[in-house]
Amino acid sequence: MLEFDYIIAGAGTAGCVLANRLSADGRRSVLLLEAGGSDRSPWIRVPLGYGKTFTDARYNWKYHAEPDPGLAGRRIYWPRGKVLGGSSAINAMVYIRGHRGDYDDWAAAGNPGWSYADVLPYFIKSEDHVWGASEFHGAGGPMHISEFRTAVHPICARFIAACAEAGIPATPDFNGAMMEGAGLWHMSIDRGLRVSAASAFLRPAMRRANLQVLTHARVTRLNFEARRATGLAFTQGERQLIARARREVILCAGAVNSPQLLQLSGVGDATALQALGIPVVLDAPAVGQGLQDHLAVSYYFRSRVPTLNDELYPLSGKIRAALRYALGRRGVLGMSVNQAGAFARSRPQLTRPNMQIYFNPLSYGTATGRETGLLQPDPYSAFLMSFNTCRPTSRGSIAIGTPDPLAAPIIRPNVLSTAEDIADVYEGAQLLRRIAGAASLAQITMGELKPGVACLSPAELLEDFRQRAGTVYHACGTCGMGPEPRNSVVNCRLQVHGIDALRVVDASIFPAVTSGNTNSPVVMVAERAADMILAS
Repeated sequence: MLEFDYIIAGAGTAGCVLANRLSADGRRSVLLLEAGGSDRSPWIRVPLGYGKTFTDARYNWKYHAEPDPGLAGRRIYWPRGKVLGGSSAINAMVYIRGHRGDYDDWAAAGNPGWSYADVLPYFIKSEDHVWGASEFHGAGGPMHISEFRTAVHPICARFIAACAEAGIPATPDFNGAMMEGAGLWHMSIDRGLRVSAASAFLRPAMRRANLQVLTHARVTRLNFEARRATGLAFTQGERQLIARARREVILCAGAVNSPQLLQLSGVGDATALQALGIPVVLDAPAVGQGLQDHLAVSYYFRSRVPTLNDELYPLSGKIRAALRYALGRRGVLGMSVNQAGAFARSRPQLTRPNMQIYFNPLSYGTATGRETGLLQPDPYSAFLMSFNTCRPTSRGSIAIGTPDPLAAPIIRPNVLSTAEDIADVYEGAQLLRRIAGAASLAQITMGELKPGVACLSPAELLEDFRQRAGTVYHACGTCGMGPEPRNSVVNCRLQVHGIDALRVVDASIFPAVTSGNTNSPVVMVAERAADMILAS
């Protein structure tokens, strides 16, 4: 039997951060288990390689959700990282912390210590920002953050100008004093290479004698003595292994797999577990409930001026881009194609932004599917814009349908199940078209390709959204943090209600989804959790 002070299940974003921080002083032994393999792949290290890892089963769980009435009965694709670094190894690298009001809401919901003033120091702690240290940014942290003002496609400037003409001012820093506005995304990229949680936090720590990292190690259940977590069982190849934790077990398997593992281990809704023949350790009906996500749809526009399509569609252009990257890690392969965006209010009476807009200086509207490999740019000049509501009110669930730990969980997004979220579809479409119709973009636009100008009424726009929208991969909330065990899973110290020596540290603990991309908030949660664990 293996024995360690701390056992971390899952080497995704949170697990990598915790492995680094908990092992830093050499006094505590740490075991980190990852179901996937190594992140040593050029598809991961080269930023634009995420177009490949998006569909590669070597690095991706490749889940599918259940048929969703809110999406015309479609089973949408749910990629999740299955590799050292987790989803931070396959995401689009956009660095967004969220609105300060998101965290003040967390604290107001009964979670002391999670207000914006409380969490800002942890964002700063993790950063090595290209701008250096300031009131809002850190220098010298593990996670390098870059900006690309001189490298983005020139058409991005037209998008920002169009936003200003539509009443959305420019902001130089979505993570600084003013989140609201239009601008360029900062990215977790360093000198042309992806910065994942594995490269930033885990790799520097792996030389430590007190940290052991096992890949292709799939956790099958947590072990308990009475209501204390004592360790876990896992498989590695043909071997069935047990690891014992002297101090704590920390579940970092993400918004899909953390609730799955709790349920497989007897922590969940007692009636559902008994129906599957799983012995109940703790009746915890909130496990797997509260699933939240950002759901977006893309609008495609034919352009009068060249876009990235003109560079990346021809074979000759692909070769030039590869050579430019190989000779100096420069060019489009060294950054994300998701280059600019905005946070805006769809109604002036709102107190903070409720819409996130994405601007990509390319399009792939004629691609046959999002799950077939590298997306092929369209053979003509075009760009796309997308929108999603920042704080959806619909809630879904994650549940096991079998006691088999190797079976995929049941994902029920339950999107567009509230009147507020349906209203946001129409408002988001109106906002996006207002930006597209502003002079700076209208001057270079030949026409709207999808959904097309014939799609006008609220009913038509809603139906188009149901037919084409998909996840933005920001799943969270399925082991939510809160003071009451009846409607939350962990307390404000991320300890599972009713179980000793067990914490959950990942996006599943979010009481509510943050405004924007969720990778940076997960880093913050893990940084804060590490301090809590070490203090106890």
